[in-house]
Amino acid sequence: MNQAAGNPASIPGIEAIVIGASAGGVEALLTIFAALPDGFGLPILAVLHLPDERRSQLAEVFGRRLSMPVVEARDKEVIMPGTLYFAGPRYHLSVEQDRSLSLSQEERVHHSRPAIDYLFASAADAYGKGLLAVLLTGANQDGAQGLAQVKAQGGTTVVQDPAEARVAVMPRAALALHTPDHILTLGRIGSLLASLEYSPC
Repeated sequence: MNQAAGNPASIPGIEAIVIGASAGGVEALLTIFAALPDGFGLPILAVLHLPDERRSQLAEVFGRRLSMPVVEARDKEVIMPGTLYFAGPRYHLSVEQDRSLSLSQEERVHHSRPAIDYLFASAADAYGKGLLAVLLTGANQDGAQGLAQVKAQGGTTVVQDPAEARVAVMPRAALALHTPDHILTLGRIGSLLASLEYSPC
């Protein structure tokens, strides 16, 4: 396993990236995405736990800072390369077998909707070994089970180093459940994602 000290080489064959975060997640994501080169070619799907009552500003906030298109995920939308999709409030976001997006209002998972587990598990089914999943800072257990499912389907799993996470509960829950391929600081996660652009599909 590649610990924080290791320098992960680029991973070939990745077709999509899923990322989950909760408390401290906006800053963590901005740090990671700052490392992505212009013209980054892979789609990124992100769940960041949000208060239910308000409209999400994530697409606007990140859209102003990134060179790639940033949108709030829409039901039945086909996943496009080089685009960052955020799950909106009050809906679970999942990936269908045809690589389109699906929004649903099923029960909350770990008190959350959207839930990271929901996105990770569905994306693992759709992409298999072509998926890279990243779990970041957060205050609950959401994402641990989904990350384990990504691993079980042959995907690559990355957990933020708990020592660096603003809230370490979520990374620690993931580490208690399975051994990820990489435990990395935010800077290293950004470098790893940036290296994926050159992977042959």
